[in-house]
This record gives sequence, structure tokens and C-alpha cells, in this order.
Amino acid sequence: EYGTVKAKKFQSVTVLFTDFISFTQHSEQTDAELLVNTIGVYFNAFDDIIEKYGLEKIKTIGDSYMCAGGLPEPLENHATRMVNAAFEFLAFVNEMKTKQKKGKPVFDMRVGINTGPVVAGVVGHDKFSYDIWGDTVNVAARMERMSEGGKITISESTYRLIQDEFDCEYRGEFDVRNKGTMKLYYVIGKRKEKSPAVLSGMQKDGYKG
Repeated sequence: EYGTVKAKKFQSVTVLFTDFISFTQHSEQTDAELLVNTIGVYFNAFDDIIEKYGLEKIKTIGDSYMCAGGLPEPLENHATRMVNAAFEFLAFVNEMKTKQKKGKPVFDMRVGINTGPVVAGVVGHDKFSYDIWGDTVNVAARMERMSEGGKITISESTYRLIQDEFDCEYRGEFDVRNKGTMKLYYVIGKRKEKSPAVLSGMQKDGYKG
């Protein structure tokens, strides 16, 4: 056999792409080994974050990181988990800005997320790799390209799954290649909940407002 593909369709998977802004500019101005080592620090941190949320790393492509939730086994709340991971990605990127020594590259990063059906499978004969395909993956990549530094852009399909847990900002309708017009959103942060415990504590302390 020259290749193996064991494919399976998943009806609901959340896919994330990241991309470092001005990476090409950095690559022209920075020592190659230093640049690769620096990217490795970021990607190793991302690996740890997605492991915590039960997400699956698919691959890295240059300075882009790709992961998915909801496979190879179904995962409850995969969209919520992915958005939480995305915020931790961005928090790490911001932390690196303050920690990096002078002369070492630092980056801004944009994130794109989309949810939908995908086909996943193991490909290869010498080096096996787990990969995913489909419209959902393509749209997730476009969400990333249409995002901005330090921000998470999501599609409407992801928005529907996370809107009760996160505050989002409607960006409007955009033309997305091969998909027509799509509604896009920024995820701003977790929704602030009214805490019954806090209110109860106030009452016990005699607080009347």
C-alpha cells in the first residue's frame, strides 16, 4: 500500500486557526533559528492549553496553528471550550510581549473559529497524520484571515453555540469566498453573571442597597 485513509464524518466540530501578524516581516529581520525557537515556545503553550480543554491539535502550517474540538471523539460544549482556549492563546501572546527580552521577536495574533461538519482521517504510509477536510475548515481559515490582531472572529454557526456564555460584537455581513454573504462576530469576553451567592451574602450582612 502506498497510502492509507481512514475517513469518518463528524456532524459538529469546531475548528480554530491562528496566525501571527507581520510574521513575514519578522522572518526577514530575525535570525532563522531564533524565530523558529520563538514560534515553538508559542505553539508548545498552545498545545498545553488545548490539552486542558480536551481539544485536538491538527497541525501547524508555518506560523499558523490549527486545532479542532469534537473529534476524534464527540465532545460536549466543544465550541465553548474552543473559545476559552482562544482567549488563553491571546493571554499567552500578551504575556510574551512583556516577558520577551529585547531583540527577540514578539507578535500580535489573530484568531478565527467556525463550527460545522468535517471529514477526518489518517493519511500517509510512512508518516501518518490526522487531518480534517471540508467547507467548515475552509470557513474557519477565512474567519482567521478576516480577524484582527488580538481578536477572535467567529462565524454565525459558532455564535449560536456560545452566545449564552460569551459577550459578542456583531461585525456585520461580509462576502466570504465560495460562501457568499456571512454574518461575523467578535467574541469580547465571558458574560458576567449575577451571582445569587453574592446577593445572599449581602442580605446576611444586613446590606439593603
